[in-house]
Amino acid sequence: MKLYTYFRSSASYRARIALNLKGLDYQALPVDLRAPVSAQRTGEYLALNPEGLVPMLQVGGELIRQSLAIIEYLEEAHPSPPLLPRALLARAQVRALTYAIACDIHPLNNLRVLNYLRAPLGHADADVNAWYAHWIARGFTALEQEVAHTSADGRHMFGDTVTLADVCIVPQMYNARRQSCELAPYPRLRAICAHLETLPAFVRAAPEAQPDA
Repeated sequence: MKLYTYFRSSASYRARIALNLKGLDYQALPVDLRAPVSAQRTGEYLALNPEGLVPMLQVGGELIRQSLAIIEYLEEAHPSPPLLPRALLARAQVRALTYAIACDIHPLNNLRVLNYLRAPLGHADADVNAWYAHWIARGFTALEQEVAHTSADGRHMFGDTVTLADVCIVPQMYNARRQSCELAPYPRLRAICAHLETLPAFVRAAPEAQPDA
């Protein structure tokens, strides 16, 4: 398998964590998203992925786009260890936590959104940073309350084992720290991430550990 990735992309970070948790070997193919390189906008890359996004997983001759689709494929193709509980209601609860991060928080603070706010809309860096912090606060405030009921041990988003929600919260917390967001109001989320970030699969997936860092 080959993973088109960028070291600081939180979506790529999720995919790397999942691949590591599943114990799967893969070849990392870095895609530099930073201007002026902007490799995701080249004709060569767009021919593979018209969305111009990372990550993208190559399995044989097939390409899978979108991080959650990649992770769901890995879950179905390599079910052990599982990232979703067996019980249907529990699975739905894990997905709800996951989507709160991947569908509500992350898209609003994606690099292309932030760049669009700066140019062509012309917002100053202070305004863009305030936008980022606002949506982190809205999302993390809700998640902080939810994990009080869903975490069984204070070290995982749901129950007492690693799930898809854990795969998504660590990259989002990493980005929030990188953007200097105020995180003191979220002690449960911080404790969960502090534990998860010590696990080998998460350590190997960290941005600083990537070849393009």
